[in-house]
Amino acid sequence: MNKILRLFGVLIVVFGVISLIVGVTVAALAYDKQVWMTDAMKQEKVPLAALGVKGAGADEIIDNAAAAQVAADTVRTHRHSIAPTYSDLMAGGKYDPTNTKHLLYAQALNLENYLYLGVLGFGVAQLAMGMGAFMVLTGLALGITGITLFRLAGQLKTC
Repeated sequence: MNKILRLFGVLIVVFGVISLIVGVTVAALAYDKQVWMTDAMKQEKVPLAALGVKGAGADEIIDNAAAAQVAADTVRTHRHSIAPTYSDLMAGGKYDPTNTKHLLYAQALNLENYLYLGVLGFGVAQLAMGMGAFMVLTGLALGITGITLFRLAGQLKTC
């Protein structure tokens, strides 16, 4: 019985170590992607004020999820002032890139999608960092549990 408990303790420690390694890896990769997204947005230097965001400073650029969300929502409002929907814009016709209204709508839609993808990317990165941290804590808990079980099995042998 003691051998089985000791083996079970070792197995739990192994799972704990695997969880710890995977958790650190997931969190590090997610953090790396978040830094990459922040840098990419900073390089674009899209000022919030240029998009018509009220209360934004002239030098305040989009470089995080919150700013991207505000900017995307603002662009969406502006796009809807051109036409409430794409169908309304087309009015049964086809897209005409020489029509400035169609072109402006398409550009607004493109920018809006870029910004919402940034919001999504930041959210996924934060979720992955949280999951990685949870896996690290689970790995530590499994490791402590396995070591404790291994030691208890050894003490039972001497009784």
